[in-house]
Amino acid sequence: MRRFLEALRTGDWLTRERMRRVALAALFISVIVVVALVAKSDGYLDWRGHPIGTDFANVYAAGTYVIEGRPEAPFDLALHYARQRELFGANAPFYGWHYPPFFLFIAGALALMPYGLALAAWLATTFALYLWSIHAILCFRETPPSSAQANATTGYCRLDPLWLLFAAAFPAVLVNAGHGQNGFLTAALIGGALVTLDRRPALAGILFGLMSYKPQFGLMIPLVLVATHRWRAFGFAALTVVTLAAATTLAFGPNVWNALLASTEFTRVTVLEAGNIGWHKIQSVFSWVRMWGGTVALAYALHAAVVLALCVLLVRLWRSDRPYPLKAAALILASVLSTPYGLDYDMMALAPAIAFLALDGLQRGFAPWQKTALAMLWMVPLVARSMAEYALLPLGVWTMLAAFILFVGRATNEPLPSMVTQSRTNSATI
Repeated sequence: MRRFLEALRTGDWLTRERMRRVALAALFISVIVVVALVAKSDGYLDWRGHPIGTDFANVYAAGTYVIEGRPEAPFDLALHYARQRELFGANAPFYGWHYPPFFLFIAGALALMPYGLALAAWLATTFALYLWSIHAILCFRETPPSSAQANATTGYCRLDPLWLLFAAAFPAVLVNAGHGQNGFLTAALIGGALVTLDRRPALAGILFGLMSYKPQFGLMIPLVLVATHRWRAFGFAALTVVTLAAATTLAFGPNVWNALLASTEFTRVTVLEAGNIGWHKIQSVFSWVRMWGGTVALAYALHAAVVLALCVLLVRLWRSDRPYPLKAAALILASVLSTPYGLDYDMMALAPAIAFLALDGLQRGFAPWQKTALAMLWMVPLVARSMAEYALLPLGVWTMLAAFILFVGRATNEPLPSMVTQSRTNSATI
């Protein structure tokens, strides 16, 4: 047992070959699952009678209403379900529309295509953006080389080809693809924004603003931008949101906002507080408390306490002289943990966090337990839902909280040299 714990502490068990084999196995399983799902489908329905891409059926149905000039309809539960049954059969499950009206632009564009082509285009495009963001993160340097240095080398950024395998095999990729969800886009936007924040703050602000299609992730980002006086990025983020709101109003009319407000009660009361979709699917402190029998009031109180602690630690970290990759990863983790309504496919956002943390460790060295924590973050989306459903163990929440405490709590309380336990030569190849 002592040797086992020591291996976990040092991370020596996480060898390159073992990582490669696990990633290959995960990718192989993902491909087999997707192929089997398509092979056993009947038209656009899988073997259970559910639409392939499940949640994407909701987006596609909303898009058909946009094309018809009825953008308020997706916010009406009865109308939206009627359209899903019309498209996918009388026994189709109900998938609710919980997005702000901004997202109707994308839904309408996708509904111009047949369902299967729209789903494939959506996943392929957002997956490519996700891979771009991970590549950009791993190429990130706080102090870029001079022009002479860059020209003297055949490519400033030399990445180990294994990064692509690890990114593609990340278990949350299968979860997100299986649901036809937006996790790839969320990961791309937050990863891309944080990579460009200091060098191209206007672009970063625009990318942050585009994340307003997931408003539940919108607490920690403006907090950090204001606390660190990144006013240019903050301004462009706000301008982007205002522009989206104006464009939405012009395109769909002001009544679409009334429809949104009317639908929020169902989302809050039925979906979140009553756990209509299942506590095991929601990866938050709020759902953890509710899953274990806590009242709504207690769940909100404990979740708020955790969020407050995250805010304090996050601001303290971002106002310090700690390395930027560590700050970026902390912001992503805090953003995912801060929302009471984050599902397992939203754990796609952990991919850029893992990339930033890996980059920091390779550049400065890994402290005890950090390699193991990274491995857990990478693997937990595979089992987060099932462990919560069958064993009432919210491993997703526990793992994210543990990683935040390990990487951020120690960083804000210990001198920087104590964080480095390995040689900087680790950063030679990523």
